[in-house]
Amino acid sequence: MKILRNDVLNPEAPVLMPDGSWAIVEMNRGTVCLVSADGSQKKEIAHTGRPNGLALSKDGAFWVAESQIPSLLRLELSGNSTVAATQIAGFDLLWPNDLCFGPDGMLYITDSGVSLEAVSAISSPKDFYHLSCDGKVFRINPNTGEGSLIDRGLRFVNGIAFGPEAEYLYINETMTGNIYRYKFNGDGALGSRETFGNVMVVPPEDHDGVAGPDGMAFSKSGNLYVCVLDQGDVTILKPDGSVADRIPVNGTFPTNIAFGNPAEKTAVVTEGTKNQLILLKGCEEGLPLYNGGELEKGGVSEE
Repeated sequence: MKILRNDVLNPEAPVLMPDGSWAIVEMNRGTVCLVSADGSQKKEIAHTGRPNGLALSKDGAFWVAESQIPSLLRLELSGNSTVAATQIAGFDLLWPNDLCFGPDGMLYITDSGVSLEAVSAISSPKDFYHLSCDGKVFRINPNTGEGSLIDRGLRFVNGIAFGPEAEYLYINETMTGNIYRYKFNGDGALGSRETFGNVMVVPPEDHDGVAGPDGMAFSKSGNLYVCVLDQGDVTILKPDGSVADRIPVNGTFPTNIAFGNPAEKTAVVTEGTKNQLILLKGCEEGLPLYNGGELEKGGVSEE
Protein backbone atom coordinates (compact mmCIF):
# COMPACT_ATOMS: atom_id res chain seq x y z
CA MET A 1 0.00 0.00 0.00
CA LYS A 2 1.38 3.38 -1.02
CA ILE A 3 0.02 6.89 -0.39
CA LEU A 4 0.12 8.74 -3.71
CA ARG A 5 -1.23 11.98 -2.22
CA ASN A 6 -2.61 13.16 1.12
CA ASP A 7 -3.84 16.61 0.10
CA VAL A 8 -6.91 15.75 -2.00
CA LEU A 9 -9.90 17.11 -0.08
CA ASN A 10 -12.59 14.44 0.30
CA PRO A 11 -11.65 12.61 -2.90
CA GLU A 12 -13.91 10.32 -4.91
CA ALA A 13 -14.44 8.72 -8.31
CA PRO A 14 -10.96 7.63 -9.46
CA VAL A 15 -10.74 7.02 -13.22
CA LEU A 16 -7.65 5.61 -14.93
CA MET A 17 -6.65 7.72 -17.92
CA PRO A 18 -5.08 6.32 -21.12
CA ASP A 19 -1.66 7.73 -20.17
CA GLY A 20 -1.69 6.06 -16.74
CA SER A 21 -2.62 9.18 -14.78
CA TRP A 22 -5.74 9.36 -12.64
CA ALA A 23 -8.75 11.61 -12.78
CA ILE A 24 -10.44 12.18 -9.44
CA VAL A 25 -12.86 14.61 -7.86
CA GLU A 26 -12.23 16.62 -4.71
CA MET A 27 -15.68 17.09 -3.28
CA ASN A 28 -14.61 19.61 -0.64
CA ARG A 29 -12.81 21.73 -3.24
CA GLY A 30 -15.52 21.22 -5.81
CA THR A 31 -13.03 20.24 -8.48
CA VAL A 32 -12.28 17.58 -11.05
CA CYS A 33 -8.53 17.11 -11.40
CA LEU A 34 -5.79 14.94 -12.88
CA VAL A 35 -3.09 13.28 -10.77
CA SER A 36 0.06 11.87 -12.36
CA ALA A 37 0.65 8.12 -12.18
CA ASP A 38 3.24 8.51 -9.41
CA GLY A 39 1.14 11.06 -7.52
CA SER A 40 3.73 13.81 -7.79
CA GLN A 41 1.63 16.26 -9.80
CA LYS A 42 -1.97 17.41 -9.68
CA LYS A 43 -3.77 19.62 -12.18
CA GLU A 44 -7.28 21.06 -11.87
CA ILE A 45 -9.53 20.56 -14.87
CA ALA A 46 -12.60 22.43 -13.64
CA HIS A 47 -14.59 23.59 -10.65
CA THR A 48 -18.14 22.26 -10.89
CA GLY A 49 -19.51 22.71 -7.35
CA ARG A 50 -19.36 19.35 -5.58
CA PRO A 51 -18.65 16.60 -8.10
CA ASN A 52 -19.35 13.11 -6.81
CA GLY A 53 -19.02 10.58 -9.64
CA LEU A 54 -17.04 10.37 -12.89
CA ALA A 55 -17.20 8.26 -16.03
CA LEU A 56 -14.88 8.63 -19.01
CA SER A 57 -16.44 8.41 -22.48
CA LYS A 58 -14.87 7.25 -25.72
CA ASP A 59 -14.49 10.85 -26.95
CA GLY A 60 -12.29 11.72 -23.97
CA ALA A 61 -14.92 13.72 -22.09
CA PHE A 62 -16.06 13.08 -18.53
CA TRP A 63 -19.62 12.62 -17.39
CA VAL A 64 -19.96 14.07 -13.91
CA ALA A 65 -22.53 13.36 -11.20
CA GLU A 66 -22.74 16.83 -9.62
CA SER A 67 -24.37 16.97 -6.18
CA GLN A 68 -24.25 20.66 -5.17
CA ILE A 69 -26.51 21.83 -7.98
CA PRO A 70 -27.93 18.37 -8.69
CA SER A 71 -27.20 17.60 -12.31
CA LEU A 72 -25.46 15.43 -14.85
CA LEU A 73 -22.61 17.29 -16.55
CA ARG A 74 -20.47 16.65 -19.58
CA LEU A 75 -16.96 17.97 -18.95
CA GLU A 76 -14.18 18.27 -21.52
CA LEU A 77 -10.50 18.10 -20.62
CA SER A 78 -10.28 21.76 -21.62
CA GLY A 79 -12.51 22.57 -18.64
CA ASN A 80 -15.59 23.42 -20.68
CA SER A 81 -18.73 21.84 -19.25
CA THR A 82 -22.38 21.61 -20.23
CA VAL A 83 -25.42 20.57 -18.21
CA ALA A 84 -26.84 17.41 -19.73
CA ALA A 85 -29.71 16.94 -17.27
CA THR A 86 -31.22 18.25 -14.05
CA GLN A 87 -34.03 15.72 -14.20
CA ILE A 88 -34.41 12.28 -15.72
CA ALA A 89 -37.65 10.58 -16.69
CA GLY A 90 -39.59 13.44 -15.09
CA PHE A 91 -37.82 13.21 -11.72
CA ASP A 92 -35.70 16.09 -10.40
CA LEU A 93 -32.22 14.95 -9.47
CA LEU A 94 -31.56 15.22 -5.71
CA TRP A 95 -28.07 13.79 -5.21
CA PRO A 96 -26.50 12.31 -8.34
CA ASN A 97 -23.91 10.04 -6.81
CA ASP A 98 -22.22 7.59 -9.13
CA LEU A 99 -22.43 6.53 -12.76
CA CYS A 100 -21.09 4.12 -15.33
CA PHE A 101 -21.52 3.30 -18.99
CA GLY A 102 -23.29 0.13 -20.02
CA PRO A 103 -22.67 -2.20 -22.97
CA ASP A 104 -25.57 -0.50 -24.76
CA GLY A 105 -23.78 2.88 -24.75
CA MET A 106 -26.18 4.28 -22.15
CA LEU A 107 -25.22 5.97 -18.89
CA TYR A 108 -26.46 4.35 -15.69
CA ILE A 109 -26.74 6.72 -12.73
CA THR A 110 -27.53 6.44 -9.03
CA ASP A 111 -29.37 9.27 -7.29
CA SER A 112 -29.17 8.81 -3.54
CA GLY A 113 -32.69 10.17 -3.06
CA VAL A 114 -32.05 12.90 -0.50
CA SER A 115 -30.61 16.37 -0.89
CA LEU A 116 -27.09 17.35 0.13
CA GLU A 117 -28.65 20.10 2.26
CA ALA A 118 -30.72 17.57 4.21
CA VAL A 119 -27.68 15.43 4.98
CA SER A 120 -25.58 18.49 5.88
CA ALA A 121 -28.27 19.65 8.32
CA ILE A 122 -28.29 16.54 10.53
CA SER A 123 -26.96 17.14 14.03
CA SER A 124 -25.53 13.66 14.58
CA PRO A 125 -24.24 10.98 12.20
CA LYS A 126 -26.82 8.63 13.73
CA ASP A 127 -29.54 10.86 12.28
CA PHE A 128 -28.38 9.86 8.81
CA TYR A 129 -30.27 6.57 9.13
CA HIS A 130 -33.54 8.36 9.89
CA LEU A 131 -33.51 10.53 6.80
CA SER A 132 -36.30 10.00 4.31
CA CYS A 133 -34.70 8.61 1.15
CA ASP A 134 -36.16 7.72 -2.21
CA GLY A 135 -33.01 6.55 -3.92
CA LYS A 136 -33.31 5.97 -7.66
CA VAL A 137 -31.41 4.31 -10.47
CA PHE A 138 -31.67 5.83 -13.94
CA ARG A 139 -30.59 5.09 -17.47
CA ILE A 140 -30.01 8.00 -19.86
CA ASN A 141 -28.98 8.28 -23.49
CA PRO A 142 -25.94 10.62 -23.47
CA ASN A 143 -26.64 11.67 -27.05
CA THR A 144 -30.34 12.53 -26.79
CA GLY A 145 -30.89 13.12 -23.05
CA GLU A 146 -33.80 10.66 -23.04
CA GLY A 147 -33.92 8.66 -19.84
CA SER A 148 -35.84 6.05 -17.91
CA LEU A 149 -36.29 5.01 -14.29
CA ILE A 150 -34.89 1.59 -13.42
CA ASP A 151 -35.73 1.46 -9.71
CA ARG A 152 -36.63 3.65 -6.75
CA GLY A 153 -37.23 3.48 -3.00
CA LEU A 154 -33.62 2.69 -2.15
CA ARG A 155 -32.03 3.87 1.09
CA PHE A 156 -29.19 6.09 -0.16
CA VAL A 157 -28.21 4.22 -3.29
CA ASN A 158 -24.56 4.82 -4.02
CA GLY A 159 -22.07 2.75 -6.05
CA ILE A 160 -22.86 1.24 -9.45
CA ALA A 161 -21.03 -1.17 -11.77
CA PHE A 162 -21.65 -3.75 -14.47
CA GLY A 163 -20.48 -7.27 -13.71
CA PRO A 164 -18.71 -9.79 -15.95
CA GLU A 165 -20.14 -10.10 -19.48
CA ALA A 166 -22.69 -7.43 -18.46
CA GLU A 167 -24.95 -10.18 -17.20
CA TYR A 168 -26.03 -7.99 -14.27
CA LEU A 169 -26.00 -4.34 -13.25
CA TYR A 170 -24.96 -3.97 -9.60
CA ILE A 171 -25.72 -1.14 -7.16
CA ASN A 172 -25.36 -0.71 -3.42
CA GLU A 173 -27.39 0.84 -0.62
CA THR A 174 -25.35 2.69 1.99
CA MET A 175 -27.91 2.70 4.80
CA THR A 176 -28.28 -1.10 4.85
CA GLY A 177 -24.97 -2.37 3.49
CA ASN A 178 -26.77 -4.35 0.81
CA ILE A 179 -25.51 -4.97 -2.70
CA TYR A 180 -28.28 -5.47 -5.25
CA ARG A 181 -28.30 -6.49 -8.87
CA TYR A 182 -30.58 -6.45 -11.91
CA LYS A 183 -30.47 -8.99 -14.71
CA PHE A 184 -29.39 -7.21 -17.90
CA ASN A 185 -30.91 -8.43 -21.14
CA GLY A 186 -29.44 -7.83 -24.57
CA ASP A 187 -32.24 -5.47 -25.55
CA GLY A 188 -31.43 -3.17 -22.64
CA ALA A 189 -34.27 -4.36 -20.42
CA LEU A 190 -33.47 -4.94 -16.77
CA GLY A 191 -34.99 -7.49 -14.43
CA SER A 192 -36.28 -6.80 -10.94
CA ARG A 193 -34.02 -6.02 -7.99
CA GLU A 194 -32.46 -8.97 -6.23
CA THR A 195 -30.14 -9.07 -3.22
CA PHE A 196 -26.58 -10.15 -4.07
CA GLY A 197 -24.77 -9.70 -0.76
CA ASN A 198 -23.92 -7.46 2.19
CA VAL A 199 -20.53 -5.95 3.07
CA MET A 200 -21.01 -5.03 6.73
CA VAL A 201 -19.40 -6.69 9.75
CA VAL A 202 -22.09 -5.02 11.88
CA PRO A 203 -25.10 -3.10 10.52
CA PRO A 204 -24.38 0.50 9.43
CA GLU A 205 -26.63 2.01 12.09
CA ASP A 206 -24.55 0.31 14.81
CA HIS A 207 -21.55 2.45 13.86
CA ASP A 208 -20.81 5.75 15.54
CA GLY A 209 -20.60 7.53 12.20
CA VAL A 210 -22.06 7.29 8.72
CA ALA A 211 -21.22 3.79 7.52
CA GLY A 212 -21.97 1.56 4.57
CA PRO A 213 -20.88 0.75 1.03
CA ASP A 214 -19.79 3.49 -1.37
CA GLY A 215 -17.90 3.07 -4.68
CA MET A 216 -17.10 -0.36 -6.10
CA ALA A 217 -15.42 -2.09 -9.03
CA PHE A 218 -15.16 -5.60 -10.44
CA SER A 219 -12.05 -7.64 -11.02
CA LYS A 220 -11.76 -9.64 -14.23
CA SER A 221 -12.29 -12.82 -12.22
CA GLY A 222 -15.71 -11.59 -11.12
CA ASN A 223 -14.90 -10.51 -7.57
CA LEU A 224 -16.55 -7.28 -6.48
CA TYR A 225 -14.38 -4.80 -4.54
CA VAL A 226 -16.51 -2.49 -2.38
CA CYS A 227 -15.29 0.52 -0.39
CA VAL A 228 -17.00 0.51 3.01
CA LEU A 229 -17.35 3.80 4.86
CA ASP A 230 -16.43 3.83 8.57
CA GLN A 231 -15.62 0.13 8.42
CA GLY A 232 -12.32 1.29 6.93
CA ASP A 233 -11.86 -1.46 4.40
CA VAL A 234 -12.40 -2.67 0.88
CA THR A 235 -14.63 -5.72 1.19
CA ILE A 236 -14.29 -8.30 -1.59
CA LEU A 237 -17.38 -10.28 -2.53
CA LYS A 238 -17.07 -13.52 -4.47
CA PRO A 239 -19.22 -14.14 -7.57
CA ASP A 240 -21.77 -15.87 -5.31
CA GLY A 241 -22.06 -12.77 -3.07
CA SER A 242 -20.18 -14.18 -0.08
CA VAL A 243 -17.28 -12.32 1.53
CA ALA A 244 -13.87 -13.39 0.25
CA ASP A 245 -11.68 -10.89 2.09
CA ARG A 246 -11.50 -7.46 3.66
CA ILE A 247 -8.55 -5.19 2.86
CA PRO A 248 -8.00 -2.54 5.58
CA VAL A 249 -6.93 0.86 4.32
CA ASN A 250 -5.07 3.74 5.93
CA GLY A 251 -8.09 5.72 7.15
CA THR A 252 -11.67 4.89 8.02
CA PHE A 253 -13.53 6.41 5.05
CA PRO A 254 -12.62 4.70 1.75
CA THR A 255 -14.99 6.17 -0.81
CA ASN A 256 -14.20 4.58 -4.17
CA ILE A 257 -11.89 2.24 -6.04
CA ALA A 258 -10.63 1.78 -9.60
CA PHE A 259 -8.23 -0.78 -11.02
CA GLY A 260 -4.98 0.28 -12.66
CA ASN A 261 -3.33 -0.96 -15.84
CA PRO A 262 -3.78 -4.74 -16.15
CA ALA A 263 -0.05 -5.51 -16.24
CA GLU A 264 0.58 -3.67 -12.97
CA LYS A 265 -2.09 -5.46 -10.86
CA THR A 266 -2.84 -2.31 -8.86
CA ALA A 267 -5.88 -0.35 -7.76
CA VAL A 268 -6.40 3.17 -6.45
CA VAL A 269 -8.64 3.92 -3.48
CA THR A 270 -9.86 7.37 -2.48
CA GLU A 271 -10.07 7.96 1.29
CA GLY A 272 -11.80 10.87 3.03
CA THR A 273 -10.64 11.10 6.64
CA LYS A 274 -7.00 11.69 5.65
CA ASN A 275 -7.71 13.14 2.18
CA GLN A 276 -5.72 10.41 0.48
CA LEU A 277 -5.19 8.75 -2.83
CA ILE A 278 -3.99 5.24 -1.97
CA LEU A 279 -2.32 2.78 -4.32
CA LEU A 280 -2.99 -0.89 -3.56
CA LYS A 281 -0.45 -3.34 -4.94
CA GLY A 282 -0.77 -7.05 -5.64
CA CYS A 283 -4.38 -6.75 -6.79
CA GLU A 284 -6.25 -8.66 -9.42
CA GLU A 285 -6.70 -7.43 -12.96
CA GLY A 286 -9.69 -5.14 -13.27
CA LEU A 287 -12.75 -5.96 -15.36
CA PRO A 288 -12.79 -3.98 -18.62
CA LEU A 289 -15.03 -0.91 -18.46
CA TYR A 290 -17.52 0.40 -20.98
CA ASN A 291 -17.08 3.94 -22.27
CA GLY A 292 -20.16 4.49 -24.39
CA GLY A 293 -18.69 2.71 -27.38
CA GLU A 294 -15.37 0.90 -27.41
CA LEU A 295 -14.61 -1.52 -24.60
CA GLU A 296 -11.91 -0.30 -22.25
CA LYS A 297 -9.28 -2.22 -20.31
CA GLY A 298 -8.42 -0.50 -17.06
CA GLY A 299 -9.42 2.80 -18.61
CA VAL A 300 -7.40 2.30 -21.81
CA SER A 301 -9.64 1.98 -24.85
CA GLU A 302 -9.11 -0.90 -27.21
CA GLU A 303 -8.79 0.80 -30.61
